[in-house]
Amino acid sequence: MKKNRVFVVIVFLVIITGVLSYLAINDSNSNGLDGKIGVAVSIGPEVEWVNAIGGNKVHVTLMVPEGADPHTYEPLPSQLIQVSSAKMYVEIGTPLEFETNYMDKIESANPNMLIVNSSEGIQLIPNSAENESTTMDPHVWVDPKNAMIMVNNIYNGLVQVDPKDKDYFQKNRDTYMAQLKQLDENTTKVLKDKNGTDILVYHPAFGYYAKDYNLTQVGAMLNDEEPSPQRIAMMVDIAKQNNITVLFNEPQYDPKFMQSIASQVGGQVLTVNDLDEHYIQNMMNVATAFSKA
Repeated sequence: MKKNRVFVVIVFLVIITGVLSYLAINDSNSNGLDGKIGVAVSIGPEVEWVNAIGGNKVHVTLMVPEGADPHTYEPLPSQLIQVSSAKMYVEIGTPLEFETNYMDKIESANPNMLIVNSSEGIQLIPNSAENESTTMDPHVWVDPKNAMIMVNNIYNGLVQVDPKDKDYFQKNRDTYMAQLKQLDENTTKVLKDKNGTDILVYHPAFGYYAKDYNLTQVGAMLNDEEPSPQRIAMMVDIAKQNNITVLFNEPQYDPKFMQSIASQVGGQVLTVNDLDEHYIQNMMNVATAFSKA
């Protein structure tokens, strides 16, 4: 009788162990982590940066999806669930509305998650495109020089989360950093004849870029609001006065405003993207587009 009880207990323990193992595996697969480090990021460019450094050690969750506006986007409950299993969150760390409005909620979804301020060490510039000297420009990521600082901050965060893979992360960081330096050099070459050129963009996201590559950014959008007819008329006057015939719009914004200006100055509208996940290729495309101004 005693042997039967022992046998039943053993069978019971085996079954429980199997069920727990199955649930653990199923939970891992449902999160899409498969043993990788969960890293959540705010915007598209950070996806390439984290993947470039983390390689096959990371699983990246993007909070502001392609086509959405980080000035207005609100995280979904399903995204907060994904964040709850992340080891690290990479924030831009500037006055970007998505983060200023929702980082408290994101942090509360996972209080043990490491928060990495990717813009630490970057000197912010005034958001002069909005005529508010007290407002700092949040769009640090568009500048390849800033991207190098941000990538290194991400590297430091990954090492803190997973110190045993430091050499792996360092090798990946150095490889990607060389690509960013090449991007910077190529951008300088492509724009070398554009010193002081006016870049008329709908959304003034290229302030840091303009500063480092000697361009002058002119933004049609004011305070993240759709331009009024008076604002459009002002942009038409500026375009005529400065012989601007190439205008720029981003894919997350309706092109009708820039098309209206272009039609009145005999110009054209090209698309530039500050949020594309394929950072290096995209920023080279941006340089090529701005070279046509």
